[in-house]
Parts: sequence; C-alpha cells; structure tokens
Amino acid sequence: MKNPTQPTEVILQPGDFYFGGAATSIRTVLGSCVSVTLWHPTRLIGGMCHYMLPFRQNNNSSAGLDGRYAEESMQLFMRAIRDAATHPADYRVKLFGAGNMFPGLARKESCGPYTSQCEATTCRNVSCKNIGVARSLTAKYGFNVEAEDLGGDGLRQVVFDVWSGHVWVRKPMEKLGAAGLKQRASSRFAWSLQGG
Repeated sequence: MKNPTQPTEVILQPGDFYFGGAATSIRTVLGSCVSVTLWHPTRLIGGMCHYMLPFRQNNNSSAGLDGRYAEESMQLFMRAIRDAATHPADYRVKLFGAGNMFPGLARKESCGPYTSQCEATTCRNVSCKNIGVARSLTAKYGFNVEAEDLGGDGLRQVVFDVWSGHVWVRKPMEKLGAAGLKQRASSRFAWSLQGG
C-alpha cells in the first residue's frame, strides 16, 4: 500500500496498546520500557504495545489486562490476533527499547548486559529484565522475531507505519550502529529503518 494521504496518528504512552488497520502510524518514546510491533504483510494490519515491567506484582486477574506489563500486553496481542482470525506465525515481529536510563550509576545487580541471569527473579535491572521477557514471551506465543533494537543507553523514539510494516527508530547519532541502517533526517538525532 502507498502512503495514505491522511494516516491516523496513534501516540502510545507507557502502558498503552493499539492494534489496527493499514492507514495508521503508531509512535512512542522508550526508555527502559519495551515496544513490540506486529505486522501482517498480507492483511496490512498490526499493532504496538509499550510495556513498562515484565509482570504485575500482585496478580489480580479481576482487574482486567493491563498493558503496563509484558505478559498482559502479549495477551492483548493474542486477543487482537484471534479477533482478526489470524495466527502468530503470520506476523513479522520487531522488538525495541530497554535502554539503560542511568548509565553513569554503578550497579550492584548481578547482571549488567543481558545474560540468562536477567530472567531470574534476583535481577533488579529493569531494562535487562524487559529484554529477557520480550524474547521469552515472543517465543512462548509462537512469534518469529525478525529484528530488534534492544538495550544500550538512553531513549529512542519508535514510529511504526502499519501500511508498509516499516519501523523507524530515532536515537542520538552517537548511539546508532552502521550495520545495514538506512538513515533519514539528521541533526543530533537520526532515524534508522529496522528490519527492512
């Protein structure tokens, strides 16, 4: 599909979730939070979540699903996929975020950069835990992740154009890697296209 003349702009705040049709552009700003994007290349539908934490401390199931938590965001995706009569394997999935927002602080946690120990309940590094849970939940629900931009230091802005499946990430110039990135715009920040 060509770029729509007047796309619907959806801005996700922390804990928000959106799933919809082709004429939509979804955007958010991430620090230690994570966004997962799903795109169906045939139906031109997709969505994005912006979760803050791996799981809810007090598992109150009567409260309904809450997009602030990774597991519940994935359940929201599964509901949308069922409603669209599609399957997880039909989607192209990309993961973003989990930046360290305080890189200058010395950490006493047992994990630094992501390791398998980050999935342990003893790890207190939120960014690290968010990376682990993103990877484990996408595998658990049968999604194939085709691209990710996780970890590192600082924030990133993410824009997902549902009509094309393109996801653009904007980070400070010094944070961008050179491996196969198509760049758009400039100044102190640059956009990079993730996963083609």
